[in-house]
Amino acid sequence: MTPPAAPDRYGSDVLATDWRAPRKGRATEAPATRGEVVEEVETDFCGEIVAVDRDLHTVTLEDRRQRRRTFPLGPGFRLEGRPVILVAPPTTAAPARPTRTASGSVAVHGAKARVARQSRIYVEGRHDAELVEKVWGDDLRVEGVVVEYLGGVDDLAEQLRDFGPGPGRRVGVLVDHLVPGSKESRIADAVRRSPVGPHVLVVGHPFIDVWQAVKPARLGIGAWPEVPRREDWKTGTCQRLGWPHRDQADIARAWQHVLGGVRGFQDLDPALLGRVEELIDFVTLEP
Repeated sequence: MTPPAAPDRYGSDVLATDWRAPRKGRATEAPATRGEVVEEVETDFCGEIVAVDRDLHTVTLEDRRQRRRTFPLGPGFRLEGRPVILVAPPTTAAPARPTRTASGSVAVHGAKARVARQSRIYVEGRHDAELVEKVWGDDLRVEGVVVEYLGGVDDLAEQLRDFGPGPGRRVGVLVDHLVPGSKESRIADAVRRSPVGPHVLVVGHPFIDVWQAVKPARLGIGAWPEVPRREDWKTGTCQRLGWPHRDQADIARAWQHVLGGVRGFQDLDPALLGRVEELIDFVTLEP
């Protein structure tokens, strides 16, 4: 009879298994699905996923006290106690034929763009033009209205002299930070008093930059931050929101994040909506 084996006083061979594996298992990829509750391991911040941004590659969590924090997508999270690598969820297809345009107008499917009118709408910068295009682009093509950006309002008078406004050749101008006593308000008053004044409409919104016309809730923030006048507004805003802001490429990505939060007119402040609609009416009015 074979004697029973003596017990192994030193335990099993640690090299016989994957001794390097973490106790809770290796991290696996998981989609950052809105409504899921995850924990960020470095800060122990635990909250519900309320926003995912593909451009900035970030995820925003909201805890039970409604505090929000934004983290980079990737490793460093726990989901139901398991380590996970959060990735952006797969996109879903939008309806093939929307019934409304982004501005709220009735969509006209199959309509060809009208030949451009002689009238124009001027905006101050590229971001203004891109926002107007995203929300009102379909309407402007149906009406044949071209939007151009000035690169600043300081040279407006010279631009108008070159364009030559007149009957049937109107110009609408959207100006940032058009508030009493500002440089912009003085330029607008000078245009109104000039010989081309009857054929030019200058309107504006109160925001320092058109970014502020986007409702902050659409971006997962409570409010746009206050930035001292001595600082560049875009850079200071990105810094205070915890967004990358080292160079112009970071600012461009931040703008794409802001623009990506706009689905239509409902995501913009009424102070901008009314002014753009006013300009479109002005330049499409038949002589």
